[in-house]
Amino acid sequence: MDQPAHPTQPPQPAAPVPYGTPDTPHVAVRGEATLEVDPEIARLTITVSARGADRRTALDDLTRRNNQVLALVKPYGEAVEKLETGAFSVTPEINPKSRHERVRAYHGRVHLTATLTDFTALGELTTRLADLDLTRVDGPWWGLRPDSPAHGRARQQAVREAVQRAREYAGALGSRLVALTELADLEAEQGPLQPVAATRGRSAFGGPADRDAVVALDLEPQRQTVYAHVNARFTITPPEL
Repeated sequence: MDQPAHPTQPPQPAAPVPYGTPDTPHVAVRGEATLEVDPEIARLTITVSARGADRRTALDDLTRRNNQVLALVKPYGEAVEKLETGAFSVTPEINPKSRHERVRAYHGRVHLTATLTDFTALGELTTRLADLDLTRVDGPWWGLRPDSPAHGRARQQAVREAVQRAREYAGALGSRLVALTELADLEAEQGPLQPVAATRGRSAFGGPADRDAVVALDLEPQRQTVYAHVNARFTITPPEL
């Protein structure tokens, strides 16, 4: 008995391959871009310290000095984009010569971060903070915002370089670009924020009348380096070998 004929299956298209063929060669290139741009923000890290024979004295002094920092920074208004309090600690110091857990002193610290966009006010604020009692200032760390247009410009330039490089390779073979088959972003990245030397506070803060008592630091903004890298793959016409 004859078996029923199976319907003819339509031919399946060949799965694309990640590499070229003689009829459809590929060219893979890397595009890079490096931009030097002016910084958009500057960060200062401020560490307020206190030491007392008992916990309450250390805590009261730390609170007072922390309030002095806040009272100094906040009047700068829009020049300070953000003022954030980080870690806070009050730590007992044990007398190493005592056989018992006898506390010799208490150490208190508060860490704050100020982000500024007005670099004219930066030098003055840095100097005034450094003039506070038991206050350490680190920075400034210059940087760009995460959504800075500089990142987009670097990525676009990297893509244009990839296209130009692929076109040059194809031209060397007597070919031309046909289509883009892959574009891989290798993450645009900004160079590390750059600090200047840290300064330590020496004398006590005397109030608003002391604003002109210290000479403002002359801080020159440090240019920022922005990188972008992409990998691109193109199909090209068969070369004339």
